[in-house]
Amino acid sequence: MKKLIQLIIITSALIFNINVYAENEKSITVASTTSTENSGLFKYIIPKFTEKYGIKVKIIVQGTGQAIKTARNGDADVLLVHHTPSEIKFVQDGFATKRFNLMYNDFVLIGSNNDPAKITKSSNNNVKLAFKRIYEINSEFTSRGDESGTHKKELSIWNSIGLSPLNKPWYFESGSSMGNTINMAIAKNAYTLTDRATWISFKNKQDFKIVLQGDKALFNQYGVMIVSDKKYKHIKTKLAKQFVDWLLSPEGQNIINSYKMNGQQLFFANYK
Repeated sequence: MKKLIQLIIITSALIFNINVYAENEKSITVASTTSTENSGLFKYIIPKFTEKYGIKVKIIVQGTGQAIKTARNGDADVLLVHHTPSEIKFVQDGFATKRFNLMYNDFVLIGSNNDPAKITKSSNNNVKLAFKRIYEINSEFTSRGDESGTHKKELSIWNSIGLSPLNKPWYFESGSSMGNTINMAIAKNAYTLTDRATWISFKNKQDFKIVLQGDKALFNQYGVMIVSDKKYKHIKTKLAKQFVDWLLSPEGQNIINSYKMNGQQLFFANYK
């Protein structure tokens, strides 16, 4: 009986300590787009933040559309994505009080070295002309098809030229991540639109290359927001603010700018 009582006391103490640890642990959840994770950016910057502030950061990696839904459901403290119109609506609907420009890069069109639609020669780095050319000759194209920021950008280009590739036999939707979409494009010898950071960090390029870049329409802005605790009381506003403030600080901005792969800068900080 004495041993049983001792066991109960020890077990109760352990449970108490575990609960205290869970309550005291400083952590936040960030819903973010696949490019920030797949490019290696978060693996580079998050440890620096955690080391300085002792706040752990859990990343939920999804396409921008799904990441916004996650934040709208109150399952994240911070939202970091790359489709400005959707982000503005997120704020207008009361899910955040303010949106901040964080950083940018650009989108690029990739295809095989043989460039079946002759995009490099015919488009003059005009993405509208390139998409029109792909449409006119029925050249294979792989889309993310997942409401991600990249998918939304692609659809906006099709809309701008008044053409819809949906249900065309040469148009494929992966419904998946950028990496999987690129792999599918390579397997099908198809074109696809990707953010530059993912392409630079992508290892299985085979004979694929950038066939179009530099069009101003391919600018890719990232925004960051703290989910409103007026919508969800459990949001860790104080910790989330420390994270966002750090990202927007000269230190955070410099760290973003310092992240490179193969000698190339992947993101360009632009908070003002």
